[in-house]
Amino acid sequence: MSTRITLSQAFQQGVREEMERDDAIFVLGTDMVERGGHFAQLRGIGSEFPGRVRDAPISEAAMVAAGVGAALNGLRPIVDLNFIDFALGAMDEIVNQAAKARFMWGRGVPMVIRGTAGIAFYAAQHNNSLEAGFAHTPGLLVVMPSTPADTKGLIKSALRCDDPVVFLMHKSLTGLRGEVPEGEHVVPLGEAAIRRAGDDVTVVAYGALVARAERVAERLATEGVAVEVIDLRTLFPLDLATIEASVRRTGRLVVASEAPRHGGIGGEIAAAIQESSFFYLDAPIQRVGALHTPISHSPPLIAAAIPSEEQLERAIRATLTPQEAVA
Repeated sequence: MSTRITLSQAFQQGVREEMERDDAIFVLGTDMVERGGHFAQLRGIGSEFPGRVRDAPISEAAMVAAGVGAALNGLRPIVDLNFIDFALGAMDEIVNQAAKARFMWGRGVPMVIRGTAGIAFYAAQHNNSLEAGFAHTPGLLVVMPSTPADTKGLIKSALRCDDPVVFLMHKSLTGLRGEVPEGEHVVPLGEAAIRRAGDDVTVVAYGALVARAERVAERLATEGVAVEVIDLRTLFPLDLATIEASVRRTGRLVVASEAPRHGGIGGEIAAAIQESSFFYLDAPIQRVGALHTPISHSPPLIAAAIPSEEQLERAIRATLTPQEAVA
């Protein structure tokens, strides 16, 4: 059985089921008890679990520090920062405390740090793409689902993990609807999903870029081009095995991300595939990403800065005709 619900509702469903299963799980954040968060990601949870959803003063450092302490003492907190941009006020607690505890003391920190990420109409200070920095930090797992079903399955896995998980939900996808299995539905951390099978080109994406890649693949299919679309789902650990198997079959790779191209997840994947599968490649790997610029509040400037379906299509076509440069 499944129900058609939004990505935010799928998150609620996963959290609710895990809180019913495990009394050690609690939520700490701002505007959580009554409002359920800025994106209604925990609407109703506060009244259903009195005392286990706590509103905190607006200090991200204090929230994460409290979460680390609670996790080290047997609890499993969800520290909800609403916007992942606010994590910049708690980087010492995330990077130097939560991520290092297992290495330094042999004790895991079973904590989920949730934040809404990705590009939307929130201007520069609320539109940072920080996922590569978290994935670069040893000790952190990083998750970014693109569908409601995966959101439920991944938050359940994250809440059962004994190490800190940065759980990112894309701003533009919180209202996305999809079929979500009822009851026990767990998606393992570190496993990518093949959203569309194809033998001509591999496209690897995550977050909002997955749906764009699927739409481009559907258009190109009318021309006889079979594009395989892989949704990373987990940014660390990366499921390189699934990507390698696909590229060794198609011979072509496009990596797409809404984050700036410089220093991003796409560059890591491109380098890893070049090292492991160079002799299988029939064309240079193409990277699609945002411009290296802060994000404006102006819709036309946002559209100019982040990858469009047209840019993604040009990148795919460039792998089919390598002599052509991508505009």
